[in-house]
Amino acid sequence: MKNEIIVKVPATSANMGSGFDCIGIALDIWNTVKVKEFSSSSSKVSISGYGEDTLPTNQDNLVLQSFNRYFHEIDQTPPIVSIECNNQIALARGTGSSSAALVGGLYAANVYAGNLLSKHDLVDIAGRVEGHIDNVAPAIFGGMQIGIFQDDLIDVTNVPIYSDDLKAVLFVPDVAMATESARNVLGEKVLREDAIFNISRSALLIQSFVTGEWKNLTYATQDRMHQPDRQKIFFPMKNIIRAALNSGAFGAYLSGAGSTILAFCIDREYTIGYEMADAAMKSGISGEILVTKPSSKGVYHEE
Repeated sequence: MKNEIIVKVPATSANMGSGFDCIGIALDIWNTVKVKEFSSSSSKVSISGYGEDTLPTNQDNLVLQSFNRYFHEIDQTPPIVSIECNNQIALARGTGSSSAALVGGLYAANVYAGNLLSKHDLVDIAGRVEGHIDNVAPAIFGGMQIGIFQDDLIDVTNVPIYSDDLKAVLFVPDVAMATESARNVLGEKVLREDAIFNISRSALLIQSFVTGEWKNLTYATQDRMHQPDRQKIFFPMKNIIRAALNSGAFGAYLSGAGSTILAFCIDREYTIGYEMADAAMKSGISGEILVTKPSSKGVYHEE
């Protein structure tokens, strides 16, 4: 390897409303992972940015675990390394921080080993770890991705995005929302009418991104499979989504397991962000507004 490997991995937004556990999109917000050879008895991790005071820097660190996992997958002993993580993706906010750590560690290890595995191989590993691929697929390939499980097979398909003028406005609450808690609140069964509701809207979601018929996102980002249950533990959700739509957003939804609300627009992005923050504040929630865009690029090695 070179003296230092630098890997960039994007934030992601999963579900996108109707595409629960199968559709996700990469965002132009990036974590950086730097890997160096290290002369010691064990690897070390340092963290700056989000999680610098809370994330583990020992063997429990997810980036290091993923780095080591790669070498176990190829039947090699993991090397001793120093890993520096700069985290610009907020933790436990539904923008793919865990997937970014997982993908960042795997991809850095792949570069370290001489790129022995393809990105499809890495999706397979990451998907088996996560149990769903709506975050890891766009983190690896960029853009908007559809992912399915068929027995032991994982398949990923890219959705061409009509234009690059679409913006993403994120309201990132100060309150975290752990993925495990957000999953535990979900019901075990779905009514047929709710399944039909989501299937029709997820089809419209794909059509909207392929054709650029952005106004359809108002309906395409609607959901009955997970957001109503998660409303119970994040009650400002509906108010923030309504504020985004009323101020000009094409569509808005709970990003991943939350607590971030994401709205799509072409213009008026700061007005939309202000109205989302105001609605949250009236519900007793403070937070940060980020204006970004979908990223066509997934994880990459900065040479």
